[in-house]
Amino acid sequence: MTTPSSAPTPPTAVLQVRDLRVAIGERVVLQSVSLDIAPGSLTVLMGANGSGKSTLGMALAGHPSYRIDSGSALLDGKELLELPAHERARAGLFVSFQSPPDIPGVKNNLFVRTALNAVRSARGQEPLDAFDFLSSAKDAAKTLGLPATMLGRPVNEGFSGGERKRNELLQLSLLQPRVAMLDEIDSGMDVDGVRTIVEQVQRLRAQGQGLCGLLHRGLHLRAQRRAGIEHAQLLHAHAGEVFQGVGDLRAVVGKDAKQQVFALGGAVAVQPGRNLRQGAA
Repeated sequence: MTTPSSAPTPPTAVLQVRDLRVAIGERVVLQSVSLDIAPGSLTVLMGANGSGKSTLGMALAGHPSYRIDSGSALLDGKELLELPAHERARAGLFVSFQSPPDIPGVKNNLFVRTALNAVRSARGQEPLDAFDFLSSAKDAAKTLGLPATMLGRPVNEGFSGGERKRNELLQLSLLQPRVAMLDEIDSGMDVDGVRTIVEQVQRLRAQGQGLCGLLHRGLHLRAQRRAGIEHAQLLHAHAGEVFQGVGDLRAVVGKDAKQQVFALGGAVAVQPGRNLRQGAA
């Protein structure tokens, strides 16, 4: 007699966001957003420009322009929203810039090594000296197609759009956060650059990092989950389903999806192959 095998237990989410309401001044940008990001998973949030994707990342990072009116965000069980921005980074949250700024006068290698050693200190690890750091940084830069000479230049000064995004990936690779939110990481990238992103994302997932891509167009990533942001709320879909919002918001969830991203603040009805319909709360 055989007994049916039990379904595998999904991994515990490393980042848990619940009922997050975010405003800028008097304008509410996100009404009620909830999502889980598990170790080694990839979640893609898609939406039109101005739908609130960057707002979600910046609010979680602690940007002072974004006011969180309600909700919670737990990273490894610790409430992120109670921490200042630099402590959120030390706890393991990485948020990339949609348009990475340049920092004149600050060498790239010094900037990244200082950040890395701050993170290592928070983890109880010994700091890296300049020699050991430079060796690992050169290896990472080579993997990402970033010339080693850029390590000695001021941060992003004179960098092209694609080079700035590769530099963000370099920081991500060296800092090894628990969760990374990548805001339009493909913007400004050529075909080879997009391929580099895909390969790097797969490497980071294999290392157990939870990743969240904030995109307004499709990218060839094997996401476990995709969701859309529309009307300041997070819409959801299951594996193999299609959802469609206003304008060009459209996504197909891969069949390897294991968990759903769900929304609060509105009832949602999704059927395979049909459009998403949002009903009354």
